[in-house]
Amino acid sequence: MSEKRATREALGETLVELVNEGVDVVAVDADLSGSTTTAKLGKAHPERLFNVGIAEQNMIGTAAGLAVGGKIAFTGSFAVFATGRAYDQVRNTVCYSGLDVKLTPTHAGITVGPDGGSHQMLEDIALMRVLPGMRVLVPADYIAAKAAIRLAAATPGPFYIRLGRAAVPVIYDDDYTFELGQARVLREGVHVTLAACGVMVEQALAAADALELDGIHAEVLDISTIKPLPTEAIIASARKTGAVVTCEEHSIIGGLGSAVAEALGEMSPTPLARVGVRDVFGTSGEPAELMEHFGLSAPHIAGAARKLLEQRR
Repeated sequence: MSEKRATREALGETLVELVNEGVDVVAVDADLSGSTTTAKLGKAHPERLFNVGIAEQNMIGTAAGLAVGGKIAFTGSFAVFATGRAYDQVRNTVCYSGLDVKLTPTHAGITVGPDGGSHQMLEDIALMRVLPGMRVLVPADYIAAKAAIRLAAATPGPFYIRLGRAAVPVIYDDDYTFELGQARVLREGVHVTLAACGVMVEQALAAADALELDGIHAEVLDISTIKPLPTEAIIASARKTGAVVTCEEHSIIGGLGSAVAEALGEMSPTPLARVGVRDVFGTSGEPAELMEHFGLSAPHIAGAARKLLEQRR
């Protein structure tokens, strides 16, 4: 995991590849095409990029219209605007009609960094996973992000793909394929399950290294699909280890932690700890500083696992 790339870099590059391969994709952005990287599509195929200005509701409405016309429409913007400001359009235009619109905002979570709490969207997974028909993907690295975008382009209906601003280690090889409802076991373990998504997969792997020094063998799952949730894989791992720690760069309310808690509560009650942002807004700072401040870094995950195992004893 030496190379680092932001997952947002996958958006523009993959859209250009898809057009070159004959896939009928377009992108609609709200005056942030440089940040979201959809500008790469605009440069290679200018007729495929539509910039509606600072008008996110119009972005979703335009994408919906293009989808009705037979296009596979991707949208850009920041997560706080793409899900919060345009929620009515996402719900009543895209999801209610089951349109072929793929929301791919590129700035989510506290790793947005110095832009501060107003732009650090920590509620987007909760907002999107409650919508009927919406699939919610949170890729762990650049390779997984490219595969997620390709999957969305090939699968009819609404998608939400959570992409990030900060560079993160490349975990997967180029032959990685994305499947709906999948969970990847990145490390086998027997004492505790670390179930992570997005940028937190890197942190979970580092936490597993630290726990190994204490004789605690942690199993690490990459939960790249929040909806549909890979319930069988989560239950199997929970029954194997007997304890689960969820790890997300999102509020612990309504995101991965909530989804896993719901699945375990219904099918296999298991001791659970949730590592995430605890019902507060973000704040300005560098990504690494904020990961520490909000208790999301590897030492905090390892600490949560140790505490959970102590409580179980």
